[in-house]
Amino acid sequence: MINRPAAAIHRYSRAMKNILVLGATGFVGRHVCEKLARLQWRITAPTRRLDNARHILSLPLLLPLEADIHDEATLTRLVAGHDAVVNLVAILHGDAAAFERAHVALPQKLARACAATGVRRVVHVSALGADAKAPSLYQRSKAAGEVALQTAAAAGALDLTVLRPSLIFGREDRSINLFARLQHLLPVMLLASPEAQFQPVWVEDVAQAVVRCLQDRHTIGQTIEACGAEVYTLRQLVQRAGQWAGTNGHQGCPVIGLPAALGRLQARLMELLPGEPLMSRDNLLAMSVPNIASGLHPGLSALGISAAPLSGIAPSYLGVRDMRSGLDTLRRNAASR
Repeated sequence: MINRPAAAIHRYSRAMKNILVLGATGFVGRHVCEKLARLQWRITAPTRRLDNARHILSLPLLLPLEADIHDEATLTRLVAGHDAVVNLVAILHGDAAAFERAHVALPQKLARACAATGVRRVVHVSALGADAKAPSLYQRSKAAGEVALQTAAAAGALDLTVLRPSLIFGREDRSINLFARLQHLLPVMLLASPEAQFQPVWVEDVAQAVVRCLQDRHTIGQTIEACGAEVYTLRQLVQRAGQWAGTNGHQGCPVIGLPAALGRLQARLMELLPGEPLMSRDNLLAMSVPNIASGLHPGLSALGISAAPLSGIAPSYLGVRDMRSGLDTLRRNAASR
């Protein structure tokens, strides 16, 4: 547990009023911005195109800016004048150059920008499994990004907190929703790495963790593992998604695990399809390591957050209707007549 006297938290929280959020228009970023707006903190939200910010434009005290945060001079101008920076920028798919740009070069530029402007406080959202010796490019690049910021912190230039979430779920996620949609289209799910383990965490809990870190200076210097209340295999996640979405009479589709060689072939074929792949060979490498809490770092409970279970949240947005929700629908229809 992180020791944090209430009076000290209140004083520090009052000082954090002007936040630069990198990745504000993404899945997690929208939820972070909503929580900061409720605190009446000013939020700067740079984005490549202003249209990307349409989901957060109505938030009070939020300033969207069209800017290239990968340009170091631009990033330095953005950082100046803020009390803290939250870095949420991440990609799941790409080649070595893409991972380097998003996960390593950007944190390096951010560290230099903070040093140049005197902005010390940074909350950096990395990933569970980030390790320089990990099997996947994604995990190794995430580790290198952490090192870039931790080096600056060790030199006394940054007040840094690192958050490492597991698979993040929520109403707009691209994982649990995808598993459910595919089962509406396919008679059977052919699944690579079916026994890969995850500890899914609710996007609202991750966003709350970011805000708690900004409010509490006792989180400075900490790496926090943001994991959910339940551990699932990939097979179980796919099965539950189908069941919660009501597919096949709430049974879901049959799930057939593929041998390793066929799984790699499937991922390779998916990489050749246009658009962002559903699965890549690098994803398979990442899944060879359990994506669950290591126990070596504090968890969400250290921030006073009780992690929500996937089983308590996902059915509400995947479309399962129990008797009560069915009656509620009938009441609403009757009331509208």
